[in-house]
Amino acid sequence: MRTARRYLAREIYRSSFVVLVALLGLFTFFQLVDELDNVSDRFTMAALFYMQALAMPTRLYDLLPIGLLIGAILALAGLAQRNELTILRVSGVSGLRLMVTLWIITLPAVIGATLLSEYATPYAEIKTGEASLQFKGRAGGARYDSGYWFKEPTPEGGMRILNIAELHASGRVSDVKLYEFGVNRDITFVATAKSGRFEDRSMVLEETTIHTLRPDADSALQDGTPSKAPLLALVTEPERRFASSLTAERLLARVLTPERMSMLTLIDYISYLKENNLSAERQTVALWRKLVYPFTLIVMMTIAAPIGFMQTRRGGVGAKVFIGILIGVAFFMVNQLALNVGILGGWPAWLTALGPNMIALMLGLAALIGMEYRQELSRLFSRGTRGNTEGV
Repeated sequence: MRTARRYLAREIYRSSFVVLVALLGLFTFFQLVDELDNVSDRFTMAALFYMQALAMPTRLYDLLPIGLLIGAILALAGLAQRNELTILRVSGVSGLRLMVTLWIITLPAVIGATLLSEYATPYAEIKTGEASLQFKGRAGGARYDSGYWFKEPTPEGGMRILNIAELHASGRVSDVKLYEFGVNRDITFVATAKSGRFEDRSMVLEETTIHTLRPDADSALQDGTPSKAPLLALVTEPERRFASSLTAERLLARVLTPERMSMLTLIDYISYLKENNLSAERQTVALWRKLVYPFTLIVMMTIAAPIGFMQTRRGGVGAKVFIGILIGVAFFMVNQLALNVGILGGWPAWLTALGPNMIALMLGLAALIGMEYRQELSRLFSRGTRGNTEGV
């Protein structure tokens, strides 16, 4: 069985590699054509090719499940066409045992997908964001027209709201506005800075202008009497340091899509959001989806098995590949639909991430068991039909 497992693994991974290369080339070509209109003196063709190269790990992350599904169907259909699967079955290997063998074969892909998800994809996404800022002057992520907004508590028990117009490479920022509120949520000062950086759990603002309100400014304005001392003090400083829970990594996490972050970064960012009473539903679901992602490859192999095991005379290789593509696209759409519906409906994060995979796994196993015992089921059904006829 070890020899058979190695042979199956070689065939499946060879087919999957060819399919993935074809899919990556196709999607990269479409993206290149779509981005050609943006080529300019700043965003050159070399920059375009560089950004497409950076997008390869992310694209591979998205296409790996479907590529493995189609590759496994192609390999298994070819083995069935050459009667090699029939020889395995005749030698005493049951369909369920063959399914377990396919799951074992999938384990290297699961390990590779985990490394891709945790290291290659987050690094490539960060580099893509930096390149987008450099060549296009903008980055993706949760950015409003007014910039990026952050909220955090102050060491004195108040609240701080931070507005950053632009995020730059290495976590540097520019055009910063900082609003700080006291314990009673009354504004204490407003600071503006041309640039800034984050280091040693501190935020350092450069070329800073600080407008500070007197503590009794509110009551003085309510009294309507002229004040001898100014209510607002203006100070200009070359540099001002504030204690902050924000870090360069948390800033970049705001730019990245939650599914593209590593699990450690996601956990840290979720902690930051919860500490500041911000919504973390999207990030929590993304964390569960990343945990479930390697399991998705096993689900894809489970779906591919009954399609590949079908006799060639019942559909042919082309029909099997077409069915596999339809199932892969349908699974992707249901997965995305479950994500959006789950967030809108307030479903538990584990159910939103795991539900579609469990349903697909059960359907694949049910189809495999039905194929394995179809003769017994057919005899049982025929016997039941005959008994009903005799009773009549």
